[in-house]
Amino acid sequence: MTYQRSLNLNVGINTTGYLGNAWRYRSGSRADINDPAYYTRLTQLAHRGRFDAVFFSDHPALMTDPKGRPFHTLDPLILSAVLTAQVPDIGVVVTASSTYNSPYNFARRTQTVDITSGGRLIINIVSSFNPAVAANFGNAPLPPRSERYAKAQEFLDVCKALWNSWDEDREGEVPPELFWDAASAHPIEHEGAFYSVKGALNVPRGPQGHPVIAQAGASEGGIDLAARHGEIIYCNVLSRSAGQAFGKKVRDRAATYGRDPASIKIVPGLVPIIADSREEALRKHELFSGAGSEDGLLKRFANDHGFDLATFDPDAVLDAERFVPDPNRVLAVGMGLGLSDLLGHEKLTAREAVRRSEGAHRLLLGTPEEIADGLIDLWADGTVDGYTIQPPRAPDDIELFVDKVVPILQDRGVYRREYAGDTVRERYGLPLPPAEAAPSGLKRGAA
Repeated sequence: MTYQRSLNLNVGINTTGYLGNAWRYRSGSRADINDPAYYTRLTQLAHRGRFDAVFFSDHPALMTDPKGRPFHTLDPLILSAVLTAQVPDIGVVVTASSTYNSPYNFARRTQTVDITSGGRLIINIVSSFNPAVAANFGNAPLPPRSERYAKAQEFLDVCKALWNSWDEDREGEVPPELFWDAASAHPIEHEGAFYSVKGALNVPRGPQGHPVIAQAGASEGGIDLAARHGEIIYCNVLSRSAGQAFGKKVRDRAATYGRDPASIKIVPGLVPIIADSREEALRKHELFSGAGSEDGLLKRFANDHGFDLATFDPDAVLDAERFVPDPNRVLAVGMGLGLSDLLGHEKLTAREAVRRSEGAHRLLLGTPEEIADGLIDLWADGTVDGYTIQPPRAPDDIELFVDKVVPILQDRGVYRREYAGDTVRERYGLPLPPAEAAPSGLKRGAA
């Protein structure tokens, strides 16, 4: 079969891998997680697999559970400058909080990295949901979710205006007695509910116009943020029907804001467990998850969702309504919606459900051929545009994917053999933001 589009793939490279208990079965040492050379090696491995980008989630707080492991350490934006200087072609997805950054500093730093990398930066905007993060930025409590999302909207409005506030391409012919045309830069004069920013930015428009904007969140606030600003949507899609419903909701909302729905790419997380047989993959899943057995997976499921173990029937069909997360909970709402959305479209038992997701993302178990089949399945009909692969272990499962799965995808004509285009915006088929001055704030109208 000939395809008119190419599969997009990012890969998560946070510390020891995606699954918290899998570090016991990885190669490497504890020192890796704070070693820039380790992340360079992972990025080089991802480059060999022709990934679009390496992905860093982030959480500016150290989680000190003695039974866990640090999942976020080195600042990803600073690390992205190191990685793009040492490894060609590949992009970097950097997660940053709109609640705990200032727009001018953030716009300046990200535009700088996008310029120094030649257009390879993607920024994943989150609003932060953990009170432990708030405690690192002052005495004020974590703002309510509605306020955090309203602030995120304005944050990106301001950043977009700043990124576009100095366009060297508009200089034209500069008189020989002048170094530059000062009219190529303009103040944004933003006065809003959360920010007052005069501008202009002292970094010019970059090779992508501005960094590609990713967004992670499926709550109502998250969907609205994605619809207004998101270009790459990181989410948890566990089935075709749930994925199609989610994609339609985001794109329909985007159209109400005057955006082209085709300018939004759905790239959900996916956890692959690769083995020589499905039976071996099942055992790996039980091991890497920390559950130890299928009974352990079921016990964890029951505990996580408040079932009484004495009466819990793992073979009874689950009620989707039971799994809808409280919209007012402290934890991220969007990632909690994946299971309820799946169960709303498919009748599953707990025994089936525990093999469909891990770490809130879609779980694929099996041989390299089965993994490739599963990846192509939701991509071929446009349910998703690609995936953010979340390897249980790093580097081991990244290497397995690159060596075993990527060649199959290439042979089937769905995935590149060489990089094409200079920027990640080009590789995702995303439009270049217009060079016209972006309005901002109350004085100039909302962006």
